[in-house]
Formats: sequence, structure tokens, C-alpha cells
Amino acid sequence: MNANLDTLATTRYVRIDDALKDHPAWAPERPAIGIPPKLTDAELITLAIIQALLGFASEAQFLRHARAHLRPGFPCLPQRSGYNKRLRNPVVLMQHLMAVFRRDCETYHDDLWLVDSTPVECGRSRETAKRSDLAGWASYGYCASRSRFFGGLRLHLICTPSGLPIAAALTGDQGDERAAAIAMLDTDPAMYRPGQKLKADKGYRSAAFEAELNAQGITLIDPLAKARNNDQADGSCSRSVRSSSRSTRPQSTTRPRTTRRT
Repeated sequence: MNANLDTLATTRYVRIDDALKDHPAWAPERPAIGIPPKLTDAELITLAIIQALLGFASEAQFLRHARAHLRPGFPCLPQRSGYNKRLRNPVVLMQHLMAVFRRDCETYHDDLWLVDSTPVECGRSRETAKRSDLAGWASYGYCASRSRFFGGLRLHLICTPSGLPIAAALTGDQGDERAAAIAMLDTDPAMYRPGQKLKADKGYRSAAFEAELNAQGITLIDPLAKARNNDQADGSCSRSVRSSSRSTRPQSTTRPRTTRRT
């Protein structure tokens, strides 16, 4: 193994193993009677992390690589079918561990977070959206940011200014962004921290949304609000200046027309 990758895998394995010892309820349920798996849950998640870091999209290719290079650290590697089955079982465990990893980062405790969403296009025509396997979940409508109609989903993300993901959600493209933001915050009560600031664009502006965040100690920040207020102030000032200039401008007098005699 690569020295840096070996160090990372070791530290992640120890952190996962300690978290499972502190929270045994996070582990997937298994029958009381049976043969326990040779590959522990901590080793399984560590392998999944290594697979993602090495960029293997195919589990079969990754297992061949693991048997050739990762045997010293993982002597009991499963077959592809067993690895695939076990990797899709501990979904709840992975969610808890991702929260643990986020809290271990220093930037997680930044008092400013960013929230935004982006459309994920799955099809252009309405018929394609109807025939898709995502029909009923992915919605079809007009996207103002892309100036076209399409069917798809919307990816919502809360992150730190440095790019650390805090929470993510995938909803229908026509879903409410504010409701998705509240749902992401509700997944971990520790996200509601007094003094936390959430920066969003004008699409998130809502009195009810701001009141709900303020009740949890979070302040919503609109980066363009000050600029819009300044523009409105400048516009009102210019209008008052124009009106005052018109009022103080001397009125032109008209001479009576005289007719020339011939």
C-alpha cells in the first residue's frame, strides 16, 4: 500500500472501530444464531473509503486491486457478490459515520455555512420524464437558471466556505428549497447551534423560514440584500433629486404670438 493511503486507512479504521464500540446500535442487525462475518464492519467501511479515494467505479476491479495490494491490511476479503451485499446494508451506519467525520474537521465548527441547490437534469422531453424509472420522484418543469424545460431532480447542499459538506439531499426539481434546507438540518440536531449563520440567495428569503431558523439560533444571511437596499436607496435619492431639480428649475415663459401684417 501507499504510505499515505496506509496511514489514512489505519486512522479511519481506528476511528470507525471506536465509534462502533461507543454506539453498538449503529451496526447493522444480524441474527443471533449464525456464523459472524470474517470482515468486520469497520474493515468494510474502510475498504469503501479506499475504493472511493482510488476512484474505482467497479467493485470487481477494486477487489482485484485489493487482493493484489491490500492483503496485508485486509486478509479476509469477500467475493464481489458478498462485498456488494454487505456494502449496501449499513446505510444508517454510514450516515452516522459521515456525521462523525464531519465533526472531526476543524472547518465544521465555522460559524458560517452556505446553502444552495442545483438542478440535476435527467431528461429533456416530457415523454422521457414519464417513461423514466424516476417518474413520480423526478419532476418536469421549467428551470429559470437554465432557461429551459426538463425533467430531473434537485441537489441541495449545506457546506462550509472551505467546501466541507455538512448535509445533502436529493429531491424533485420543483421541490421547495426552504423545506429541503430544514429537512437537512433536522437530520442532525447538533447542526442547530446558537450563533450559527446560514448564507443563502434570495430564493430562500421567507418570513416563516427565517423565523424557524431564528427559533433555533440560526441567522439567515442574504449576500445581495445590502446591495439591493443600496440600489433602492440610490434610486429613491436619484428620483428625489430629479423631482427637486424639476421643482427648482425656472419655468419657461411663452411669448404671445404676433401676426405680421402684409
